[in-house]
Amino acid sequence: MSHIRSRKHNSARIAAMVAATFSIAATAADEVTELPEVSVKAAKEVPFKADESANNKFTKPLIDTTQTVQVIKKELLREQGVFSLTDALRNTPGITIQLGENGNTSAGDTFSMRGFNASNQLFLDGIRDLGAVSRDVYNLEQIEVVKGPSGADIGRGAASGYINLISKLPTLTGKNYATIGYGTADRKRATLDVNEAIGDSTAVRLNVLAADGNVPKRDEVDNQNFSIAPSIGFGLGTPTRFYLYSQHVRQDNTPDGGIPTVGRDGFYRAPSVTAPATTPTAAQTLEAQRINGLQRKVDRENYYGSDRDYEKVDADMITAKFEHDLTGNTTIRNVTRYGKTNVDRVVTGINAITAPAATGTDPNTWTISRSRQRIDRDDEILVNQTSLNSAFDIGGFKNSFVGGLEFIYENQKSKGFGTSTQTVNGVAYTAISNPNANLYNPNANDVLGIPYAIPGTNTDGKTTTAAIYAFDTVDLTDKWQVNAGLRYEHYNTRTSAGTIVTATNQAQFPGYAVGSIAPSGGNASDDLLSWKTGVLFKPAANGSIYASYATSYTPPGSANFALTSTANNQNNGALDPQKTDNIEIGTKWDLLNNQLSVSAAVFRTENDKQTSFDDQLRAAQIGKTRVTGVELMAIGQLTEYWQLSAGITKLNAKALDQQSDTGLDTTAVRWTPDYSATLWTQYQFSGFTIGGGARYMGEQKRLVTTQDAATQNTPDIESYVVADAMVAYAVNKNLNLRLNVYNIFDKEYVETLNNGGSRVRLGLPRSGMLTAEFVF
Repeated sequence: MSHIRSRKHNSARIAAMVAATFSIAATAADEVTELPEVSVKAAKEVPFKADESANNKFTKPLIDTTQTVQVIKKELLREQGVFSLTDALRNTPGITIQLGENGNTSAGDTFSMRGFNASNQLFLDGIRDLGAVSRDVYNLEQIEVVKGPSGADIGRGAASGYINLISKLPTLTGKNYATIGYGTADRKRATLDVNEAIGDSTAVRLNVLAADGNVPKRDEVDNQNFSIAPSIGFGLGTPTRFYLYSQHVRQDNTPDGGIPTVGRDGFYRAPSVTAPATTPTAAQTLEAQRINGLQRKVDRENYYGSDRDYEKVDADMITAKFEHDLTGNTTIRNVTRYGKTNVDRVVTGINAITAPAATGTDPNTWTISRSRQRIDRDDEILVNQTSLNSAFDIGGFKNSFVGGLEFIYENQKSKGFGTSTQTVNGVAYTAISNPNANLYNPNANDVLGIPYAIPGTNTDGKTTTAAIYAFDTVDLTDKWQVNAGLRYEHYNTRTSAGTIVTATNQAQFPGYAVGSIAPSGGNASDDLLSWKTGVLFKPAANGSIYASYATSYTPPGSANFALTSTANNQNNGALDPQKTDNIEIGTKWDLLNNQLSVSAAVFRTENDKQTSFDDQLRAAQIGKTRVTGVELMAIGQLTEYWQLSAGITKLNAKALDQQSDTGLDTTAVRWTPDYSATLWTQYQFSGFTIGGGARYMGEQKRLVTTQDAATQNTPDIESYVVADAMVAYAVNKNLNLRLNVYNIFDKEYVETLNNGGSRVRLGLPRSGMLTAEFVF
């Protein structure tokens, strides 16, 4: 890699010296023995490749783990000039980024993995990470992507796996590191990573991020982030260690509602219908024909929001971790964490296009309607986790064991807001102003209203969980291993909310008048037993072949703790948890003197008990999603100076027995491309490092029902290929300069599309970032 790495103690040489000392001591005093020549060669560090997971629930090295696990190390992210978690996850195929529903941006990092939503399966050091935050990688050692149902690992909701972020912690060795970067759109970024030993067994570490700048080719959109992560470690290098670390994030962003899909392939504007009519008038039909006939795109820089739009994020967490080595093979740990995140956001969304009757033939007069949304949400989590890792023999068989207890309290509070004219509990509210924007020339200075708070309509959801888990791998022979793991947990989710009674929903709230607030929500509790098992064969020391089976459960309200009484909503507390089963067969090999890791896996995942409608259009838990696939990955070094990270995934996702309340069959799975691939490679010579990569994303379907695609707006996201490049020069041992160029061919592509097909967010255009890295 292009930056200078810190020196490591030569542990192999020390071990050889100790062994030689014991050998001499064991020799008789009157006997002269000539020691054999000892040849010691330390293993060379491979910048991109990881041999072990930092997750203490894994009982074996990655090559002997019967599951697809990809580790994305900080060294790879540094070379790529990657800063956000969503960008970092583009290094693993099978992950797609999502956008919120009409008019609303998604809250924080939102993505799917292997065909299932995984946005709530983010973990930090093995503990669930709540909060609608767009995460940065400045304080991460590595990102571990664990694929396949993982209920035994992490509990509820792990239908497709999880993302485990590993924090930087103090060490007794290592150098300090700082970066200063400047890029297109006036983007500025500075980081600091200071690690200092204090005495023989104590060290402190401080990571700091300051970032500010606009978004390339997006008017009015900018982001600011100041984050700090102090930590201290006691007893380092001793059998008893204690870490105290925290992270504090302050973001001040402009939320981006995207641009309309008008003029893009698949765009369709259905004729408007004015209630109570059920069919459009001739004028409404003509209007739609004019809009559909133009097919003229809007400028990608257009911003349809207001200069009063904002997003403020405050996120704080503190963690205490205690470790004690009972013996050389047994370690006990206790981790306690408290975290709280607040997101306050006002964002503008875009909806229907209108061609005014008087000037409908002139596109410059066309307008687009806008909606306003406000989110003010608090997420809170308190966790205590105790675990034991041990290796021991029973009956001549080697066991690698992990067991633990976990207690979790999670709370999410969301304030209720309104935008329309209404009377609630005798209080009259006036609709906020949302004037249409000019379709091709919007004005950010338009005065738009801010949604008003409605007392009594807040939502407060709490989940408590108590869990016990155990994993064990048994070495039957030098070539055969079997493993099993299970997690038993009891959860209790309670939601209290207030719903405004309207003429439409009054039947759900007997005894409550229109305009009053009826209590809603509910509670759900259950016992879940998730498990996994696998068998592994080692044809050689550097390879393995395995087969595994795993399960997980997703109970109602597991994502947002917000239970409902709606019959066909998966968050209805009366419903059974969804169950996911996974079968995977794969092989992993360390090649080229263990410098290159390659793996291949075939899998089938089936999620059952999804809400759907039967032939009589009655709500029932009869739906399924089945995803089968193949995944290939390679990461490491081809030669001493040539690094590689690559992967490709083939997915076949099907919806089974799923039908809407109008009788439309669902046949596919949204946002799940047939193929996705990623590649990054770089080469070092004479102080220079030259690298580049590309990622391919296949077509992603938005329209997944039997509706006619010709009458639906933007039924899919087209496939695309995007290429990046990098050149770096090590000026000296303390300074490295790097230039990253993103999207070097300036490919215009749709990164995300909303569920209604009316708005998109385009991927980053050609842009660059020049970074100076200092080691001191």
